[in-house]
Amino acid sequence: MEKAIVVGATGGTGASIVEELVGRGIQTIAFGRSHSKLEQLRARLGNPEQLTIAVGDAMRPDNIVSAAAGADVLFHCANVPYHEMVSKLIPLGESVMAAAERLGIKVVAIDGIYPYGRRQTDRVTEEHPKQPHTKKGKTRLAYETMLFDRRWSRAKVMIVRLPDYYGPTANEASYLGSTLEAIAAGKMAFFIGNMHVPREYVYLPDAAFMIAELAGREEAYGQNWNIPGAGVISGREIARIAREASGTAKAVIPLGRVGLSLIGMGVPVMKEIVEMLYLTEEPVILSGDKYKRWIGPVRATAFEKGISLTVRELQRRNGFLFAAN
Repeated sequence: MEKAIVVGATGGTGASIVEELVGRGIQTIAFGRSHSKLEQLRARLGNPEQLTIAVGDAMRPDNIVSAAAGADVLFHCANVPYHEMVSKLIPLGESVMAAAERLGIKVVAIDGIYPYGRRQTDRVTEEHPKQPHTKKGKTRLAYETMLFDRRWSRAKVMIVRLPDYYGPTANEASYLGSTLEAIAAGKMAFFIGNMHVPREYVYLPDAAFMIAELAGREEAYGQNWNIPGAGVISGREIARIAREASGTAKAVIPLGRVGLSLIGMGVPVMKEIVEMLYLTEEPVILSGDKYKRWIGPVRATAFEKGISLTVRELQRRNGFLFAAN
């Protein structure tokens, strides 16, 4: 991998992957819709000479093709609003793949765990049956089928699956992003799901490292890859670590079906989360065995360290400073 384009570069996973690639000295094109957000990303990384920015719409293949000159790998990190997933996810993916087909380059598509449906084993491998029972899970499975469709004869693709994630670049698109942002700001925070049930989370810098490792392996394409986190942790432990790191002690309130439905009357994305709450009650935990066999050790930052680093970076970036409790 000599030159890469990251589509959706200002999102949580996209920004983290851009940072990882630039850190490896790889010529990187950060592609997104917002010029101001792309400039902010570039400034946050210290205006590295390896990074260029390109403004465009991922729904328009011509925009991607024009921006991707010379790239040999495309990281597809663009996403759609949660409540528009059913109608817009596959058209977005088809646009990205159409551009990649014209360019004849490799594609690393970042996705989640929804296609697996309810877990049937303690640790979910890439061979776990895909039997989604939710509309979003079914949409994500159809998305996988589209990505691996034979019509893409020139574009090689892999799918990288992440559990819930957190990190300095995570935003409201992740379950935990808005929770940690609120705690870092010294505000009351909401936590989606049961705070007593341990769930899996991956620290985004760890995920970006492992994704970059996969992207550089020719033999990794044409396959699904699970990227596990550092294990499982309960919402109560997350809140404890985050509040200690922030120096604040505001309440963290769990949101279940009733709370999400009520908030969803004014915020459509919150209502759409309700059908996925089964994942907070019966968590899917990914196996990293395949990654270990093919690539090497899983990178897994301990939650105590990762959550603390995330909260402090959010405070630094947003100018918050509180006295330790």
